[in-house]
Order: sequence, then structure tokens, then C-alpha cells
Amino acid sequence: MNSRGSGSQLKDSIPIAEFSASGPFGGHDILRRGFTSVKNELLPSHPLELSEKNFQPNQDKMNFATLRNIQGLHAPLKLQMEFKAVKQVQRLPFLHSSNIALDTLRGNDECIGFEDVLNDPSQSEVMGEPHTMMEYKLGLL
Repeated sequence: MNSRGSGSQLKDSIPIAEFSASGPFGGHDILRRGFTSVKNELLPSHPLELSEKNFQPNQDKMNFATLRNIQGLHAPLKLQMEFKAVKQVQRLPFLHSSNIALDTLRGNDECIGFEDVLNDPSQSEVMGEPHTMMEYKLGLL
């Protein structure tokens, strides 16, 4: 269990000053909360940035609502179960996955986007030692 989860449970049940988010002396508690990130505190640089970040979830919600109105409650539930099953299927951690099944379910398999052109796995910065990555995923390391 991580310290953030247990700290928040204790904070909610025991009103002690040392469990506050700002620490005992009013500063940011780095050991419990981690380093502060200025990027998370900044507002979006462009008005369309939030819209672009939330495009796919908003598109899915709209499609599910339309599907529910047309075919009933079973259709979006079945599609959500298929999405969940497809998201669980993964390649090994050191291999690039195109998620073609998810794209097919969403209807994006015939669309060409930025990720299709600029997401070349040979230029990836994530390449690592396969044995080490598998040991980490299995909890052996």
C-alpha cells in the first residue's frame, strides 16, 4: 500500500496536524506528496487544448447516448464490455502495440491521424532491456 492512500485515510479519520497536506511547518511535504509540478498548476495554453484532451471520451459518451436511444440499454453496455476486454489484451511491455482492435471497435481503423504518422516505434524513447522490463512487470525485480 502506498503512503498516499494510508495518509489520506488517517487524515480523514484522525485530525492531527502532522497529517496535513502542507506538512507540520506549512511547507509542501515532499516525502509524502512528492515533488510539486508546475506543469499541473498551469492553465491550458490554448482554449482548444482541454477539448482536444477530452475528445475521445466525449465522443464515446455521445456515441453511447445515441446508441442507447436507438437500440436500448443493452447496446452501449455490450460495447463497453467489449472495450474493456480489448483494453486488457496487451503485448509484452517492450513491444509496441497499435491497439488495432480498439481502433476497429471505435471506428477509427480507417482514419489517419498524427499518431499514425508520428508514432514510429523505431524512434521510440521507451526501448529498454526486455528481460528487465518483464521482471519488473511480474514483480520479480
